[in-house]
Amino acid sequence: MFAPSAPDLPAPSLYALSQRLARERPDAPALRWQDPSSGERTDWTFGRLLEVADALAAAFAARGVGPGDRLAWLGLSHPSMIAALFGLARLGAVLVPLNHRLAPAEWAAVLADCGPRLLVFDAAHAAAAQPLCASPGQPLPLPLATLPTTASAGTAPAPRDGLADAPALLVYTSGTTGTPKAAVHTQRNLLANMAIAAQVQGMTASDTVLTVLPLFHVGGLCIQTLPALSVGATVLLHARFDPTATLRTIAQERPSLTLQVPATLQALTAHADWASTDLSCLRAVWAGSSLLPPEPLQAFLARGVPVSNVYGSTETGPFSIALSPEHSASHLGSCGWPAPGVEVRLLDARGDEVPPGQVGEIAVRAPNVVASYWPDKPALDAEGFFRSGDLARQAGDGSFTVVGRAKDMIISGGENIYPAEIENLIATHPAVAECSVVGQADPRWGEVAVAVVVLRDAQAGDDWDAPLRAYLDGRLARYKWPRRWVRLETLPRTALGKVQKAALKALLETPAPN
Repeated sequence: MFAPSAPDLPAPSLYALSQRLARERPDAPALRWQDPSSGERTDWTFGRLLEVADALAAAFAARGVGPGDRLAWLGLSHPSMIAALFGLARLGAVLVPLNHRLAPAEWAAVLADCGPRLLVFDAAHAAAAQPLCASPGQPLPLPLATLPTTASAGTAPAPRDGLADAPALLVYTSGTTGTPKAAVHTQRNLLANMAIAAQVQGMTASDTVLTVLPLFHVGGLCIQTLPALSVGATVLLHARFDPTATLRTIAQERPSLTLQVPATLQALTAHADWASTDLSCLRAVWAGSSLLPPEPLQAFLARGVPVSNVYGSTETGPFSIALSPEHSASHLGSCGWPAPGVEVRLLDARGDEVPPGQVGEIAVRAPNVVASYWPDKPALDAEGFFRSGDLARQAGDGSFTVVGRAKDMIISGGENIYPAEIENLIATHPAVAECSVVGQADPRWGEVAVAVVVLRDAQAGDDWDAPLRAYLDGRLARYKWPRRWVRLETLPRTALGKVQKAALKALLETPAPN
């Protein structure tokens, strides 16, 4: 399925975009940063953002950073990271944001893979960063606190043109299915994603966007933050997610849009200040996830705030399929329709398109989709499509609903079972806080579904699963029913809130203690 053509790029390059914004809106607020832990704040106009980008470009160039070089960034979300993206783009260099929730060995593996020239780190990660720079061949250390914020006259590097197709951002995948690999986003990819995301979300310069998700991932950086800046909107940037600070900011600074994930949606709706916080400033909450639990969506809808889903991945920009606010109530559980300029196909195992109404793997072709992984491994098939590994079904109205990962599909007794269908149903039971369904080998059926459940009542008795089994009767075909039920206090998740199904499967295979 092909959506309308993609909107025009906001500028020919990232640095040209920062110049245009500084020229057109020099005194308008661009970034307001807050650290919930310390209360420290920073306010930048668009003019100031360009000044810092120029200062950083000069500082990086003085340390030998040039076209094609990588600069790694280890720290909490900060305006300087965005300025560094623009400054590095001016040099033709590449930003590599590190997931600050990883272990030191995982950071070391990323640095060894991409070979950055410099490692920028904030005070919170100084102790962890120093060993990463200690051995020969490793990046030079560069504390965030030492970075300049004003370029000296005559020291700024000359602007470069024609860099739209040059790499600008390396983002490593979560690694839930194996060794992480870096998607290579060019300036053109990022600019196309800004245009697509801004158009679908109806962003204008009058918007104020609250960013609480980490900038080391394309979700926090590219779904709202960069698109908002590209149209001259204001971004309220938090160093990290904190539900108290998020609700306080909504009440006091009145953002019009924000991006969340399932884990943060649940944290907000379960917070003591949820009911008393005025949400009327929000025209929508967007959620970066292929699958959203129904309860927090309904909690926001009950408060008059639609929750709009965005489907995508590290490789797709990530803005690919979106559910608009006006459809959030009628299409609960759906990802919506392809964004402008995004072509989506559902493919079978042979690579052929599946018949209408059938489940197939999502394949995406669009100007914001990366062409390669670092350093030069192709990310696309022969027709230019990215094969996502996600399974979906398309409804008669053209909307898509994700039913799970291809690798997570359970084949039991010759029947295909899609975990998301079972998870979404079990999650609607009032006793269930969270649910994940995984497959487990079985000598009779080949594989069976196992439901791993987090209950709201920690004191539930031994027969806790009986009402859940009864709940499925008449709602789900019996061959799809879980053959085993497991209760946990929490589900293992990645830094961005995705359930780690590989970890769940490993847990199920571990013998119970005597």
